[in-house]
Amino acid sequence: MSFKQFFFGLFFLISFASNAQTNPKEVLFTINEKPYYTDEFSRIYKKNLDLVKDNSQKDLNQYLELFVGYKLKVNKAYKLGLQNGTQYQNELKSYRTQLAKNYFNDTKITQELLEEGYNRLQKEIRASHILILVDENASAEDTLKAYKKMEEISKRAVAGENFDNLAVQFSEDPSAKENKGDLSYFTAFRMVYPFENAAYKTPKGKISKIIRTRFGYHILKITDIRANRGEITVAHIMILKPKPEEKDKDAEKTINEIYQKIQQGEKFEDLAKQFSDDKSSSSKGGQLNKFGSGQLSSEEFENAAFSLANPNDISKPFQSEFGWHIVKLIEKHPIKSMDEMKNELETKIGKDDRSKKITASLNEKLRKKYIYKRDDKQYSLISKLVTNDFYDSKWKLPENITDYSATLLSINSKKINGKAFLDYIEKQQKAGLKVKPLSKLVDALYGNFLDEQLTAYYDENLETEFPDFANVMEEYRDGLLLFDLMEKEIWDRAKTDTIGLKTFYDEHKMEHMWKKRVDVTIASSTKQDIIKKAYSLLKKKEKPQDIKDKLNVDNVINVMMNSGVFEEESDALPKTMKYDVGVSDVFREGEYYFVTKVDKVIPAGVKTLEECKGKLINEYQQYLELRWVDDLKSEFTIKINNDAFEHVKKQLNP
Repeated sequence: MSFKQFFFGLFFLISFASNAQTNPKEVLFTINEKPYYTDEFSRIYKKNLDLVKDNSQKDLNQYLELFVGYKLKVNKAYKLGLQNGTQYQNELKSYRTQLAKNYFNDTKITQELLEEGYNRLQKEIRASHILILVDENASAEDTLKAYKKMEEISKRAVAGENFDNLAVQFSEDPSAKENKGDLSYFTAFRMVYPFENAAYKTPKGKISKIIRTRFGYHILKITDIRANRGEITVAHIMILKPKPEEKDKDAEKTINEIYQKIQQGEKFEDLAKQFSDDKSSSSKGGQLNKFGSGQLSSEEFENAAFSLANPNDISKPFQSEFGWHIVKLIEKHPIKSMDEMKNELETKIGKDDRSKKITASLNEKLRKKYIYKRDDKQYSLISKLVTNDFYDSKWKLPENITDYSATLLSINSKKINGKAFLDYIEKQQKAGLKVKPLSKLVDALYGNFLDEQLTAYYDENLETEFPDFANVMEEYRDGLLLFDLMEKEIWDRAKTDTIGLKTFYDEHKMEHMWKKRVDVTIASSTKQDIIKKAYSLLKKKEKPQDIKDKLNVDNVINVMMNSGVFEEESDALPKTMKYDVGVSDVFREGEYYFVTKVDKVIPAGVKTLEECKGKLINEYQQYLELRWVDDLKSEFTIKINNDAFEHVKKQLNP
């Protein structure tokens, strides 16, 4: 964690907890005529009250001093132009984007999608399907043609005709010729959302209704439903199926010989490294990334892996379409609780077609929320500019694009010109829209453009519409500036101002004292006979490491040795030890026996600058900051509204 992350960590937490206040606000004070209001002071005081341990900071008069000092520093940051720094602006923009996400979600729909996804994850579906391809932006004629074809196939399947045969005969999924449409087992988030919906809403043994995805039209037959087996981590040894030219290679014989070696006690991992043909995993002892049902291309392998019950269980050799395997179970990963999976599920929803439901909900809300109007004359002129070149991504902006600077769309008081829509049309060629005729294409593009502009307007006005959002952003903006200012004016200076630091040390060195210290070697053991041996060795002036080497044998730690210079009352020192130079007698504290060898006793004294430098720099920073605030009070003109402050006091301490 970086220092800046630490600096803001608590700040973020308390900012999210803030609530807008409804009390009437007054000007509490001004800095160079810029007003600061009572509502902000009250809100921040209440928010931080429980976090402040120093009672002096709970005193309202003292807190006002701190608050004015805080705002003085922010004013200084603006005066120095720190708000114009590229890094500052990027960090502020990044934080605003993250915070704004909470205002773009439909909480109700998001929660419904979370629950739906989690509930579906409890089951695994096995389905076969038939696909008739049609582009999602195909013409109405092509779409109808594909639908009619699927409708005929569906009637035959529902009437009882063999689904496998229909898949082989009609499905335009290239794999259907081999797998007869069988998709094996899958669970939620593995298929496109409309397909998943059909799979989970169709009973076992039944044929689904015709569904449309971005690939075309489908029908499904649900062949099995079972409890989700979770995920699993295994290691494997694989001997590939011999190629026709490898007549001398007997994969089955080789895998059985390896299995016999395992039975004789040889390590699975070593054998995987030596013999496995899966070179992507053999160097790791055969370990694979964890997987769930339907994630591998071999159902035989998955079933063999999931059939293992306990960690370190090893399967017998078995064959898949790729060759022969032995599998070792490392760990099973059951489905987590919904709370544990929440972040993961939210990420999956964000990447999934499900997110379109959230976007659609926001679009509908914004179309109702704002007053917007299109200039039909301008729209008609633009519509005529779009040609069939759009479908081939060859359409270009008109040379006289500046002629379309008149307002095309107004959202409340915001005006968006026709040029913005033309730019949007040009960029959308890459999206591959095939809506026809051109008039419908332009209408579709305009509808998307309208939603995009409404969303942008909503985003631009979050601070105006949501006081909590505005408060958090203001606090973050000030906090980020303050961090940069403190780093520049105080923290870096305290580290580099060697003369100032030396002067500060000379003035405060009596506050940095050593207690009596001892240069000592301490031997400790739970065994009295061992500590007596350590005593003898210390008497002979043996080195601590040599003592450990002699007494710690056969992988048993009999004695611990600790050497160094320690202050009196240090936790590292036995409480009853004597501060006499030389080797002590054996003594006991609790369950441990000790013997010490004191080389030197150092009397109490002043620490050198280097010995207390870390703490001294921290104190010097605080000293500089106090002086700096006094300087800022001279640099800026501050006027306190005492009447307003008295009102605040009564509100906060009635």
